[in-house]
Amino acid sequence: MQKARIAVLVSGGGTNLQAILDAESRGEISSGQVTLVISDRPGAFALERARKAGVPGMEINRKASGSHEAFEKKLMDALEENRTDIIVLAGFLSILSENFTGRYPRRILNVHPSLIPSFCGAGFYGLKVHEAALARGVKVTGATVHYVNEIPDGGEIIAQKAVGIQPGDTPEVLQRRVMEQAEWIILPQAVEEVSAEWLKQRGIKEEH
Repeated sequence: MQKARIAVLVSGGGTNLQAILDAESRGEISSGQVTLVISDRPGAFALERARKAGVPGMEINRKASGSHEAFEKKLMDALEENRTDIIVLAGFLSILSENFTGRYPRRILNVHPSLIPSFCGAGFYGLKVHEAALARGVKVTGATVHYVNEIPDGGEIIAQKAVGIQPGDTPEVLQRRVMEQAEWIILPQAVEEVSAEWLKQRGIKEEH
């Protein structure tokens, strides 16, 4: 069976990457296959996760590339060489330009640790999102998977899942709960949904 070729872009530990790899190994992602992992930062543990899963990994250091344009050119070259169909941003902290996102319409997914449009956009990433949610005093937060366009966290929403905030939550505790109860659930589901749609658009029949 032909599958959509998925590249996962990462910056750190790769917990969302692991959720995708685990879902693929369980057969929950059957329409796509992770064929490449790219880190924009040296020493990202996500590359070790890729190695253990037998997935090719590579580092394209944003700071060492000299310019953002040069960095994105290296990214695009690697993606083209991999014959990438779907791109997943899983804890990827580099903002991608319109020049990049415009090449892959409805083919780039991102997971964000809030219920967009709350606590999103430029400057909202990692613990900063959860710190903002706690500071605002909201009772419910969650995660969102969305298509990526030139506006940070501005693309069409694919899936959302709510997570309750508990008394005494710290940003770290809340971050973990959002990952476990939302991100690690809806991201693999969205990856399968978008991969299946990619195959359908190309008239490729799925065989199960």
